[in-house]
Amino acid sequence: MTNHAEDFTLAAALRATEGWDDPDDLVDPDNPDDTWESGYAADDPEDLTTGEMDLAARHELRRVAGLRTELEDITEVEYRQLRLERVVLVGVWTEGSIQDVENAMAELALLAETAGSEVLDAIYQRRQTPDPATYIGRGKVEGLREIVQASGADTVICDGELAPSQLRNLEDRVKVKVVDRTALILDIFAQHAKSKEGQAQVELAQLSYMKQRLRGWGGNLSRQAGGRVGADGGGIGGRGPGETKIETDRRRINDKIAKLRRELKLMKGTRDTKRQGRRRHEIPSVAIAGYTNAGKSSLLNRLTGAGVLVEDSLFATLDPTTRRTQTSDGRIYTMSDTVGFVRHLPHQLVEAFRSTLEEVADADLIVHVVDGSHPDPEGQLAAVREVLADIDASKIPELVVINKIDAADPLVVDRIRRREPHSVAVSAHTGEGIAEAIAAIENDLPRPRVEFTALVPYARGDLIDRIHKDGEISEIEHTADGTHISGRATEALAGELAAYAV
Repeated sequence: MTNHAEDFTLAAALRATEGWDDPDDLVDPDNPDDTWESGYAADDPEDLTTGEMDLAARHELRRVAGLRTELEDITEVEYRQLRLERVVLVGVWTEGSIQDVENAMAELALLAETAGSEVLDAIYQRRQTPDPATYIGRGKVEGLREIVQASGADTVICDGELAPSQLRNLEDRVKVKVVDRTALILDIFAQHAKSKEGQAQVELAQLSYMKQRLRGWGGNLSRQAGGRVGADGGGIGGRGPGETKIETDRRRINDKIAKLRRELKLMKGTRDTKRQGRRRHEIPSVAIAGYTNAGKSSLLNRLTGAGVLVEDSLFATLDPTTRRTQTSDGRIYTMSDTVGFVRHLPHQLVEAFRSTLEEVADADLIVHVVDGSHPDPEGQLAAVREVLADIDASKIPELVVINKIDAADPLVVDRIRRREPHSVAVSAHTGEGIAEAIAAIENDLPRPRVEFTALVPYARGDLIDRIHKDGEISEIEHTADGTHISGRATEALAGELAAYAV
């Protein structure tokens, strides 16, 4: 798939070479009103939150001075269209209704567009099981080849995980590149991963996927060294059984996978240390989980003012964000935004992102966000719960938040609320229902376990402050001897209050 980040990086390097330090240098002398920038870059950087700057960097496009061709100036949209892959989508309908398969193909189209491609056509076939040789059957392959030739497509994307033989057979017969759903999702993750941990996780998933799909062209990967001295150090004393090229590639991939797992283990130690610190202070944690593009990051921004990246695209968030916030009565807790899930999430990604998904598995409460305007919200709920079960998070208390009610059918929202009694309906875009969601979250947070009654001297105001942050106050009265207070506290705090118990 096309990776626009490389083009933007090249443009940035050329800008640095040209010495573009002053924003005024970006003005076209023939047209002073044209700054050669996207609208995002025109804003004052000090007015942008972290998420908005990430979004600006992702969409920014500038023209490099002195490199103009005969083409007239083109818009950013036109530039992107020149680089889009032209794809045809292929699916196999094995179960469910026709509405289910059409929703699945619509989702595949969104995935393809997110990866940077233009969908030319989409076809699907009704079969009991996918064909083991070509996925769609020998006869349908010829029809697919005609569609590809007529439309001028350069890629075929299949809505399923293909075996290496299926990929090879389809490419041999259709004569264009064939990509399955797993490779497509991995490509999107590779484009959006920004942190060192996220990039390592994506690379690990890609290598695990690739290792099973090494295949040669005309025996290219089965050759052995021989004859005169070659590039690999053959020659006298170096001839013999040796390794085939495919074995060498597989060994190198295994070495790289082992290295990435060691690096991720060290990164996991840092994440575990932070998590243990929160446990030690008994700070409740809330994890926002849900289907991709359901509005999890927008909801986090509404609830905490986090300022994380928000974009109307699939898998805009890969790196988890944790924010510290507090209840209306002063109790401290954390809220984490997590990577979105999708139907048939590749197993390699679940394994590679396990350390990140532990933010969900170790939470005290899961805020499960579902897109109320989606054609199949119940399917989204089921897909997310399937992944939660895979990471042993199915028994954690769950609050369903139906998002985007400003664009949803009220009848659909009512239907979901009847199926999910413990739910609230909100719009992260307009703010409708946010107060109700906050109240529901605070009510579901775990309460401190130890009851206490104490007379705290006025000199120990720090204890009163900690009770407000880490405990729960039922009665408080200021007397001549100090503050008479009762309520619930954590075990550590209750131990310190024991000296003033009454």
